[in-house]
Amino acid sequence: MSISYYDFNNLSKESQLELVMAAGKLISETYKNDLKVVLYEVSFFSVEIVYNTINGKVASFSAFQNKTIK
Repeated sequence: MSISYYDFNNLSKESQLELVMAAGKLISETYKNDLKVVLYEVSFFSVEIVYNTINGKVASFSAFQNKTIK
């Protein structure tokens, strides 16, 4: 599935999370204190989701446009 960074940002947070879980490619996962930081690749941008490991809820959610080198 291909979606642009801008179209992704226009989705609701719930739809963004669903799309990342369904179509995102896991890039990395790390833990720091009570947080789990997971980085996904979706189309041509990246999404970072930070989970609170104590309650299992999303603590923060950010999308980053990947830079291309020409």
